[in-house]
Amino acid sequence: MAQRREAAMTMAEEIQQLKKEKNAVILAHYYVAPEIQEIADVVGDSFNLSKEAVARPEQTIVFCGVSFMGESAKVLNPEKTVLMPDPEADCPMAHMADGETIARMREKYEDLAVVCYINSTAELKTHADVCVTSSNAVKIVRALPNKNIFFIPDRNLAHYVAQQVPEKHFVFNEGYCPIHDKMAAEALKQCKAAHPQAEVLTHPECPRSVLDLSDYVGSTTGIIDYARKSSGTSFIICTENGVRHQLEKENPDKTFYFLQPEPVCTDMKRITLEKVLHVLKTGENQVELPEDLRVQSCVPLDRMMTLGK
Repeated sequence: MAQRREAAMTMAEEIQQLKKEKNAVILAHYYVAPEIQEIADVVGDSFNLSKEAVARPEQTIVFCGVSFMGESAKVLNPEKTVLMPDPEADCPMAHMADGETIARMREKYEDLAVVCYINSTAELKTHADVCVTSSNAVKIVRALPNKNIFFIPDRNLAHYVAQQVPEKHFVFNEGYCPIHDKMAAEALKQCKAAHPQAEVLTHPECPRSVLDLSDYVGSTTGIIDYARKSSGTSFIICTENGVRHQLEKENPDKTFYFLQPEPVCTDMKRITLEKVLHVLKTGENQVELPEDLRVQSCVPLDRMMTLGK
C-alpha cells in the first residue's frame, strides 16, 4: 500500500515531503519557470530573497536561481547548507567587472565608494564598499557619505541611479544584463502602438531609451506591486517573462504584454522540478566558499542589509 501511494505521488508532492524531512526551505526568483515558483516557500527578487535566506529558520536552503544568488545566501548564512538545483545556471553580468579596474578607479578618484550590484560574484563583492539591489540602490547611494560613486557591474542601473541622485558624481562600468540590455525602444514603441491604453512598467537594467518611454521604473517586486495597486487593466512589462506568472496570479482581471520576442533568461529557466527533487534527495550541488572569500564578501552585503532597512 505504501509503495502504491509513493508511486502515485507527484513530483511536487515529493518535493514538499522531502523539504519537511530535510528541514529545507525553497527560495525562488521571479524569473524561474512557473512550476518552480509554485513549489517555492518564498518567491521574490534578489533583495527579498537575501533577507529571507537570513530570516528563515530552516538549516537547508534550496535556491532556485543563478549562482550569485546561492553565493550570497551562503555568505550571509555560513552555518546553513545552500543547494543549487543547477550549478551551471549563471548570470553573465555577474562577471562583468574586475579588481584591477576597481583599483585604478580608487587611485583616480578621492572619496570613492565602490557600489556593487548584488548581481555579481562573491569575488567581485570583496572589492566593494557596499552592495545594492535594484530595490534599494537609490536609497543606499543617497545615504553614502562619498561624493564619487563607481557603480558595478551594470551600466544601465548605474545610469538610472545617477539620474535619481544627481548630487553624486558617477563613474560608469560597462557591464549589462544581456536580457534587459537587448530590449529596444523601437520594440517598445511598436508594443505601445498596439496597446495604447497599457501602462509601461520597466526594470532599471533596461537601456535609458526604454526607461524614458516608461510609466514606472522599478525592481521586479516594484513592478508587481505597481500592477496590483494600479487602477489600470493592461500593462506592458519590460523585464524577463518569468514575472508573468506572479503578475497574472495576483491580477487575474488584468492583461500583461511583453516585448517581442519575449525576453527569456535561459539560465533561470535551467531550474526544473527534477533538479530540485534531485538536490533534496542527494544533498548535491552545495555552495562552498573559502572562508576568507566569504568573510570579505560579507562586509558589503552586511552594509547593504543595514542601510537598506
